[in-house]
Amino acid sequence: MADEPATTTYVVSVFEAPNWRIVLTTNEKAKALARAREIGDKVRVEEITPKPEKR
Repeated sequence: MADEPATTTYVVSVFEAPNWRIVLTTNEKAKALARAREIGDKVRVEEITPKPEKR
């Protein structure tokens, strides 16, 4: 059984007091960074990689 590569997800969030709001969730890093630049200030891009299952 071949191991499948982990899929990385990028989450773009913007700060609206008092919480962070998710604007975009994508598998493409370039798309996430472009959206963050477009929004401007108070933005973060998180990279989420799932942990492999233990068997």
